[in-house]
Amino acid sequence: MSEITELTLNLTADDERNIFGGNDSYIRKIEKSFQVEIIDRNGQLHIIGEKEGAQRASQIIRELVQLSRRGSMVEEQSVDYAISLKQDAEREPGVKESDNVLVDIDRDVICHTISGKPIKPKTLGQKKYIDAIRNKMIVFGLGPAGTGKTYLAMAMAITAFQREEVSRIILTRPAIEAGEKLGFLPGDMQSKVDPYLRPLYDALYQIIGTENFIKNMEKGLIEVAPLAYMRGRTLDNAFIILDEAQNTTPAQMKMFLTRIGFGSKVIITGDATQKDLSPDTKSGLDVASAVLKNIDDIAFCNLTSADVVRHPLVQKIVKAYEDYEKKAANKEVRKNVQKLEKKRVNGR
Repeated sequence: MSEITELTLNLTADDERNIFGGNDSYIRKIEKSFQVEIIDRNGQLHIIGEKEGAQRASQIIRELVQLSRRGSMVEEQSVDYAISLKQDAEREPGVKESDNVLVDIDRDVICHTISGKPIKPKTLGQKKYIDAIRNKMIVFGLGPAGTGKTYLAMAMAITAFQREEVSRIILTRPAIEAGEKLGFLPGDMQSKVDPYLRPLYDALYQIIGTENFIKNMEKGLIEVAPLAYMRGRTLDNAFIILDEAQNTTPAQMKMFLTRIGFGSKVIITGDATQKDLSPDTKSGLDVASAVLKNIDDIAFCNLTSADVVRHPLVQKIVKAYEDYEKKAANKEVRKNVQKLEKKRVNGR
């Protein structure tokens, strides 16, 4: 049995208020995750448990204190992510541990929303995604819902626009119909495609405000349009985001990629597990991932369930689906192997 260790941390009242969580929920999570007991006595936090568990719990609490003292709000997602990093290091000895991962990520502020809230990556995967956008001309952001693929790309686009690194922003996504044809929807063409583009509008409203969005849209400096509108154009000096790229066909993806002109930056986001294409149609995102993976100045960033920054339940849902789909895929492989073996035996 490992030796029992007691570690002591000195905290201020503000530290405790920010890092404990409602009803001490964050501290209880840390206790449960590392099998330790955490006791608060007059500003001193006593962490009691087996040596490695106590040390990891102490490291997490120190990181949360640093976040708090930087003026950042300590959220449940930050606590969950810090715990998962330590547990990964515990399970896999080759995984490098760092005492300042959360703080290093927190330093990277992209921009601020209209209400003054800073927009920044919250996981290592998101940080790598942001760095790729800064350094590459074309970036594919791939991963499940809730990983911030589109929102972070939007923040980077607005930052580039405000710094006059590009002269306009173009946001597009394929208008995939779900049961009804566009022609049956009321209104003009813009009214028909708006529902498909609503998530892009929502992000713009939050970051730059409705008035700024409308003003720049009227000037043609911000354009939100379905992918079909890109055909025949050359897009120079623009920051272009293609959202929901898993719903493009290979021809559409090729058309889009060949529109890119000088001085432009392109972000393509998608989730390969949420296609709305007909079963017999290949996804342009899948084909592009295979065709373009070895080209310089094109980056592929694969975000996972560990990068989900929505409600913690969303992360669990995404992980559950990933596990289910992995089991189903393995089952299908075994089934095919058995069929081939049976054919081989019968063919003797």
